[in-house]
Amino acid sequence: MSARGSTADRPDIVVTGATGFVGSAVLRELVALGMGARVRVLTRRPVPMWMVEAGVTTWFGDLTDAASLAGLCAGSTTLVHLASQVGGGPALCTAVNEDGTANVLAEARDSGTAHVLHLSTCAVYRDGVHGGVAEPGWGRRLMTDPVSPTSRTRLAAERMVLAAGGTVLRPHLIHGAGDRHVVPTLVRWIQAVPAWAAGGSAFASLVAVADLAAAIAVLALNPRASRRGGEVFHVADPRPVQVRQLVTAMCELFDLPLPVVDLPLDKHRVRTRAELPWLTDHQYSLLTRDHWYESSRIWKLTGVSPGPGFRPRLAEAADWYRESLRIREPVG
Repeated sequence: MSARGSTADRPDIVVTGATGFVGSAVLRELVALGMGARVRVLTRRPVPMWMVEAGVTTWFGDLTDAASLAGLCAGSTTLVHLASQVGGGPALCTAVNEDGTANVLAEARDSGTAHVLHLSTCAVYRDGVHGGVAEPGWGRRLMTDPVSPTSRTRLAAERMVLAAGGTVLRPHLIHGAGDRHVVPTLVRWIQAVPAWAAGGSAFASLVAVADLAAAIAVLALNPRASRRGGEVFHVADPRPVQVRQLVTAMCELFDLPLPVVDLPLDKHRVRTRAELPWLTDHQYSLLTRDHWYESSRIWKLTGVSPGPGFRPRLAEAADWYRESLRIREPVG
Protein backbone atom coordinates (compact mmCIF):
# COMPACT_ATOMS: atom_id res chain seq x y z
CA MET A 1 0.00 0.00 0.00
CA SER A 2 1.24 3.48 -0.77
CA ALA A 3 1.62 6.14 1.90
CA ARG A 4 -1.80 7.45 1.11
CA GLY A 5 -3.47 4.24 -0.02
CA SER A 6 -5.42 3.19 -3.09
CA THR A 7 -8.75 1.56 -3.83
CA ALA A 8 -10.38 0.12 -6.90
CA ASP A 9 -13.87 1.08 -5.81
CA ARG A 10 -15.27 4.51 -5.21
CA PRO A 11 -15.71 4.76 -1.45
CA ASP A 12 -18.78 6.35 0.09
CA ILE A 13 -17.81 7.56 3.55
CA VAL A 14 -20.00 8.82 6.38
CA VAL A 15 -18.23 10.84 9.09
CA THR A 16 -19.52 11.85 12.51
CA GLY A 17 -17.75 14.58 14.48
CA ALA A 18 -16.46 16.08 11.23
CA THR A 19 -16.31 19.67 12.51
CA GLY A 20 -14.36 18.85 15.66
CA PHE A 21 -10.62 18.98 16.36
CA VAL A 22 -9.80 15.57 14.88
CA GLY A 23 -12.76 15.47 12.49
CA SER A 24 -11.77 18.63 10.65
CA ALA A 25 -8.27 17.26 10.11
CA VAL A 26 -9.67 13.96 8.84
CA LEU A 27 -11.98 15.76 6.39
CA ARG A 28 -9.03 17.76 5.05
CA GLU A 29 -7.11 14.53 4.49
CA LEU A 30 -10.05 12.84 2.76
CA VAL A 31 -10.52 15.85 0.50
CA ALA A 32 -6.79 16.08 -0.25
CA LEU A 33 -6.51 12.39 -1.08
CA GLY A 34 -9.55 12.58 -3.35
CA MET A 35 -9.75 9.16 -4.99
CA GLY A 36 -13.31 9.93 -6.07
CA ALA A 37 -14.64 9.39 -2.58
CA ARG A 38 -18.09 10.64 -1.68
CA VAL A 39 -18.04 12.09 1.81
CA ARG A 40 -21.15 12.74 3.89
CA VAL A 41 -20.99 14.31 7.34
CA LEU A 42 -23.49 14.14 10.16
CA THR A 43 -23.93 17.61 11.62
CA ARG A 44 -26.30 19.70 13.69
CA ARG A 45 -25.33 22.98 12.05
CA PRO A 46 -23.93 24.26 8.74
CA VAL A 47 -20.40 23.08 8.02
CA PRO A 48 -17.47 25.37 7.10
CA MET A 49 -17.54 26.68 3.56
CA TRP A 50 -14.32 24.86 2.62
CA MET A 51 -16.11 21.54 3.14
CA VAL A 52 -19.01 22.64 0.94
CA GLU A 53 -16.64 23.82 -1.78
CA ALA A 54 -14.80 20.49 -1.62
CA GLY A 55 -18.03 18.65 -2.41
CA VAL A 56 -18.72 17.27 1.06
CA THR A 57 -22.45 16.69 1.61
CA THR A 58 -24.26 17.21 4.89
CA TRP A 59 -26.85 15.24 6.79
CA PHE A 60 -28.53 17.24 9.51
CA GLY A 61 -29.18 15.09 12.54
CA ASP A 62 -28.08 14.26 16.05
CA LEU A 63 -26.51 11.08 17.42
CA THR A 64 -28.90 11.17 20.36
CA ASP A 65 -31.95 11.26 18.05
CA ALA A 66 -32.16 7.88 16.33
CA ALA A 67 -34.97 9.01 14.03
CA SER A 68 -32.79 11.78 12.60
CA LEU A 69 -30.23 9.18 11.48
CA ALA A 70 -32.59 7.10 9.35
CA GLY A 71 -30.98 6.88 5.90
CA LEU A 72 -27.69 8.49 6.97
CA CYS A 73 -25.59 5.48 5.94
CA ALA A 74 -27.60 4.40 2.87
CA GLY A 75 -25.16 3.29 0.17
CA SER A 76 -22.10 3.94 2.29
CA THR A 77 -19.06 1.70 2.39
CA THR A 78 -17.54 3.12 5.57
CA LEU A 79 -18.66 4.81 8.77
CA VAL A 80 -15.96 6.91 10.46
CA HIS A 81 -17.29 7.58 13.93
CA LEU A 82 -15.26 10.43 15.44
CA ALA A 83 -17.92 12.19 17.51
CA SER A 84 -17.68 11.98 21.29
CA GLN A 85 -18.67 13.92 24.37
CA VAL A 86 -15.59 14.95 26.36
CA GLY A 87 -16.44 16.32 29.77
CA GLY A 88 -19.84 17.02 31.21
CA GLY A 89 -21.93 14.89 33.54
CA PRO A 90 -22.58 11.14 33.34
CA ALA A 91 -26.01 11.59 31.73
CA LEU A 92 -24.68 13.68 28.84
CA CYS A 93 -21.69 11.36 28.28
CA THR A 94 -24.00 8.34 28.25
CA ALA A 95 -26.45 9.98 25.85
CA VAL A 96 -23.74 10.86 23.31
CA ASN A 97 -21.02 8.27 23.72
CA GLU A 98 -23.09 5.19 24.51
CA ASP A 99 -26.59 5.78 23.19
CA GLY A 100 -25.35 7.86 20.24
CA THR A 101 -22.90 5.17 19.21
CA ALA A 102 -25.61 2.51 19.47
CA ASN A 103 -27.88 4.65 17.28
CA VAL A 104 -25.33 5.23 14.51
CA LEU A 105 -24.19 1.58 14.57
CA ALA A 106 -27.79 0.47 14.15
CA GLU A 107 -28.13 2.75 11.14
CA ALA A 108 -24.89 1.39 9.66
CA ARG A 109 -26.06 -2.19 10.21
CA ASP A 110 -29.47 -1.53 8.65
CA SER A 111 -27.77 0.11 5.65
CA GLY A 112 -25.30 -2.72 5.13
CA THR A 113 -22.27 -0.51 5.87
CA ALA A 114 -19.57 -3.12 6.35
CA HIS A 115 -16.63 -1.00 7.51
CA VAL A 116 -16.69 0.94 10.78
CA LEU A 117 -13.83 2.98 12.25
CA HIS A 118 -14.17 4.44 15.72
CA LEU A 119 -11.94 6.98 17.47
CA SER A 120 -11.50 6.24 21.16
CA THR A 121 -8.72 7.02 23.66
CA CYS A 122 -6.02 5.35 25.76
CA ALA A 123 -7.81 6.88 28.75
CA VAL A 124 -9.99 3.75 28.77
CA TYR A 125 -7.11 1.94 30.54
CA ARG A 126 -6.84 1.70 34.30
CA ASP A 127 -4.46 4.41 35.48
CA GLY A 128 -0.94 3.38 36.41
CA VAL A 129 2.54 3.26 34.92
CA HIS A 130 2.16 2.35 31.24
CA GLY A 131 5.52 1.76 29.57
CA GLY A 132 5.47 0.49 26.00
CA VAL A 133 2.26 -1.47 26.34
CA ALA A 134 0.94 -3.06 23.14
CA GLU A 135 -2.66 -3.37 22.01
CA PRO A 136 -4.91 -6.14 23.39
CA GLY A 137 -3.82 -9.47 21.97
CA TRP A 138 -0.31 -8.25 21.08
CA GLY A 139 1.46 -8.17 24.42
CA ARG A 140 0.96 -7.47 28.10
CA ARG A 141 -2.67 -6.53 28.53
CA LEU A 142 -3.74 -3.47 30.47
CA MET A 143 -7.02 -3.53 32.34
CA THR A 144 -9.69 -1.19 30.96
CA ASP A 145 -10.98 0.57 34.04
CA PRO A 146 -11.45 4.29 33.28
CA VAL A 147 -12.14 6.77 36.05
CA SER A 148 -14.18 9.51 34.37
CA PRO A 149 -17.71 9.48 32.90
CA THR A 150 -16.16 10.49 29.57
CA SER A 151 -13.81 7.52 29.40
CA ARG A 152 -16.23 5.00 30.90
CA THR A 153 -18.81 5.78 28.24
CA ARG A 154 -16.21 5.83 25.48
CA LEU A 155 -15.15 2.34 26.58
CA ALA A 156 -18.79 1.24 26.34
CA ALA A 157 -18.88 2.67 22.81
CA GLU A 158 -15.69 0.77 21.95
CA ARG A 159 -17.21 -2.50 23.02
CA MET A 160 -20.23 -1.96 20.79
CA VAL A 161 -18.02 -1.15 17.80
CA LEU A 162 -15.80 -4.19 18.36
CA ALA A 163 -18.84 -6.43 18.77
CA ALA A 164 -20.05 -5.16 15.40
CA GLY A 165 -16.70 -6.05 13.79
CA GLY A 166 -15.45 -2.47 13.66
CA THR A 167 -11.94 -1.11 14.21
CA VAL A 168 -11.09 0.99 17.27
CA LEU A 169 -8.30 3.59 17.28
CA ARG A 170 -6.80 4.67 20.60
CA PRO A 171 -4.57 7.76 20.57
CA HIS A 172 -3.22 9.14 23.84
CA LEU A 173 -2.31 12.85 23.75
CA ILE A 174 -3.25 14.66 20.53
CA HIS A 175 -1.69 18.02 19.69
CA GLY A 176 -1.78 20.52 16.86
CA ALA A 177 -3.92 23.40 15.64
CA GLY A 178 -7.27 23.09 17.39
CA ASP A 179 -5.88 21.40 20.52
CA ARG A 180 -7.56 22.84 23.59
CA HIS A 181 -6.40 20.23 26.09
CA VAL A 182 -2.80 18.96 25.83
CA VAL A 183 -0.51 21.93 25.19
CA PRO A 184 -2.87 24.48 26.84
CA THR A 185 -2.90 22.37 30.02
CA LEU A 186 0.89 22.07 29.98
CA VAL A 187 1.27 25.83 29.53
CA ARG A 188 -1.09 26.63 32.41
CA TRP A 189 0.54 23.95 34.59
CA ILE A 190 4.09 25.20 34.09
CA GLN A 191 3.05 28.83 34.55
CA ALA A 192 1.16 28.05 37.76
CA VAL A 193 3.76 25.64 39.16
CA PRO A 194 7.17 26.55 37.68
CA ALA A 195 8.92 23.43 38.96
CA TRP A 196 9.82 20.03 37.55
CA ALA A 197 7.83 17.09 38.88
CA ALA A 198 10.42 14.44 39.76
CA GLY A 199 12.72 15.87 37.11
CA GLY A 200 10.09 15.68 34.38
CA SER A 201 11.28 12.13 33.82
CA ALA A 202 7.97 10.57 32.72
CA PHE A 203 7.47 9.53 29.11
CA ALA A 204 4.26 10.07 27.14
CA SER A 205 2.83 9.00 23.80
CA LEU A 206 1.82 11.89 21.56
CA VAL A 207 0.46 12.18 18.06
CA ALA A 208 0.00 15.25 15.90
CA VAL A 209 -3.56 15.65 14.71
CA ALA A 210 -2.34 15.78 11.09
CA ASP A 211 -0.63 12.38 11.42
CA LEU A 212 -3.59 10.82 13.22
CA ALA A 213 -5.90 12.16 10.51
CA ALA A 214 -3.69 10.74 7.75
CA ALA A 215 -3.89 7.24 9.25
CA ILE A 216 -7.66 7.48 9.70
CA ALA A 217 -8.16 8.70 6.13
CA VAL A 218 -6.17 5.80 4.67
CA LEU A 219 -8.21 3.29 6.67
CA ALA A 220 -11.44 4.99 5.60
CA LEU A 221 -10.48 4.93 1.93
CA ASN A 222 -9.17 1.38 2.07
CA PRO A 223 -11.61 -0.89 3.92
CA ARG A 224 -9.40 -3.88 3.12
CA ALA A 225 -6.58 -2.36 5.18
CA SER A 226 -8.38 -3.25 8.41
CA ARG A 227 -10.18 -6.21 6.89
CA ARG A 228 -10.19 -8.37 10.01
CA GLY A 229 -12.15 -5.87 12.06
CA GLY A 230 -12.78 -6.24 15.75
CA GLU A 231 -9.29 -4.90 16.48
CA VAL A 232 -7.81 -2.12 18.58
CA PHE A 233 -4.87 0.00 17.41
CA HIS A 234 -2.85 2.50 19.39
CA VAL A 235 -2.19 5.61 17.31
CA ALA A 236 0.84 7.56 18.50
CA ASP A 237 4.30 8.49 17.38
CA PRO A 238 6.32 5.30 18.08
CA ARG A 239 8.93 7.54 19.76
CA PRO A 240 7.66 8.51 23.23
CA VAL A 241 8.53 11.98 24.47
CA GLN A 242 9.91 12.71 27.91
CA VAL A 243 7.83 15.34 29.70
CA ARG A 244 11.00 17.34 30.41
CA GLN A 245 11.75 17.47 26.66
CA LEU A 246 8.14 18.31 25.90
CA VAL A 247 8.02 21.20 28.37
CA THR A 248 11.44 22.45 27.27
CA ALA A 249 10.35 22.58 23.62
CA MET A 250 7.14 24.34 24.58
CA CYS A 251 8.94 26.94 26.74
CA GLU A 252 11.52 27.64 24.03
CA LEU A 253 8.89 28.09 21.34
CA PHE A 254 6.61 30.32 23.40
CA ASP A 255 9.44 32.16 25.21
CA LEU A 256 8.33 30.94 28.63
CA PRO A 257 10.79 30.54 31.52
CA LEU A 258 12.00 27.00 32.13
CA PRO A 259 11.55 25.58 35.65
CA VAL A 260 14.66 25.79 37.79
CA VAL A 261 13.32 23.93 40.82
CA ASP A 262 12.85 20.17 41.04
CA LEU A 263 10.30 18.76 43.47
CA PRO A 264 9.40 15.20 44.47
CA LEU A 265 5.97 14.13 43.24
CA ASP A 266 4.21 14.41 46.59
CA LYS A 267 5.28 18.02 47.13
CA HIS A 268 4.68 18.92 43.49
CA ARG A 269 1.17 17.45 43.67
CA VAL A 270 0.35 19.57 46.75
CA ARG A 271 1.43 22.73 44.93
CA THR A 272 -0.51 21.76 41.81
CA ARG A 273 -3.68 21.13 43.83
CA ALA A 274 -3.36 24.57 45.36
CA GLU A 275 -2.75 26.37 42.06
CA LEU A 276 -4.85 24.24 39.67
CA PRO A 277 -7.62 22.63 41.71
CA TRP A 278 -9.43 21.59 38.50
CA LEU A 279 -6.58 19.27 37.44
CA THR A 280 -7.70 15.79 38.47
CA ASP A 281 -5.46 13.11 39.95
CA HIS A 282 -5.77 11.17 36.68
CA GLN A 283 -4.73 14.18 34.59
CA TYR A 284 -1.82 14.82 36.93
CA SER A 285 -0.76 11.18 36.57
CA LEU A 286 -0.71 11.54 32.78
CA LEU A 287 1.87 14.33 33.13
CA THR A 288 4.07 12.77 35.82
CA ARG A 289 4.09 8.98 35.27
CA ASP A 290 4.94 6.94 32.18
CA HIS A 291 2.02 6.71 29.76
CA TRP A 292 3.36 5.49 26.45
CA TYR A 293 2.11 2.79 24.16
CA GLU A 294 3.53 0.53 21.48
CA SER A 295 2.14 2.04 18.29
CA SER A 296 4.07 0.57 15.37
CA ARG A 297 1.25 -1.59 13.96
CA ILE A 298 -0.97 1.24 12.75
CA TRP A 299 1.82 2.87 10.73
CA LYS A 300 2.84 -0.45 9.14
CA LEU A 301 -0.78 -1.22 8.30
CA THR A 302 -1.53 2.13 6.68
CA GLY A 303 1.88 2.92 5.20
CA VAL A 304 1.56 6.42 6.68
CA SER A 305 4.59 8.08 8.26
CA PRO A 306 4.10 8.87 11.97
CA GLY A 307 5.48 12.34 11.23
CA PRO A 308 8.65 14.28 11.97
CA GLY A 309 8.22 14.31 15.74
CA PHE A 310 6.83 16.56 18.45
CA ARG A 311 9.09 19.60 18.03
CA PRO A 312 8.48 20.17 14.29
CA ARG A 313 4.76 19.56 14.66
CA LEU A 314 4.54 21.93 17.64
CA ALA A 315 6.32 24.60 15.61
CA GLU A 316 3.80 24.16 12.79
CA ALA A 317 0.96 24.92 15.20
CA ALA A 318 2.78 27.66 17.11
CA ASP A 319 0.75 30.56 15.71
CA TRP A 320 -2.51 28.83 16.58
CA TYR A 321 -1.38 28.14 20.13
CA ARG A 322 -0.08 31.67 20.61
CA GLU A 323 -3.39 33.13 19.50
CA SER A 324 -5.57 30.75 21.48
CA LEU A 325 -3.45 31.10 24.64
CA ARG A 326 -2.70 34.80 24.04
CA ILE A 327 1.04 34.23 24.16
CA ARG A 328 3.02 37.02 22.55
CA GLU A 329 5.50 36.00 19.88
CA PRO A 330 9.08 36.64 21.05
CA VAL A 331 10.83 39.65 19.55
CA GLY A 332 14.10 39.25 17.69
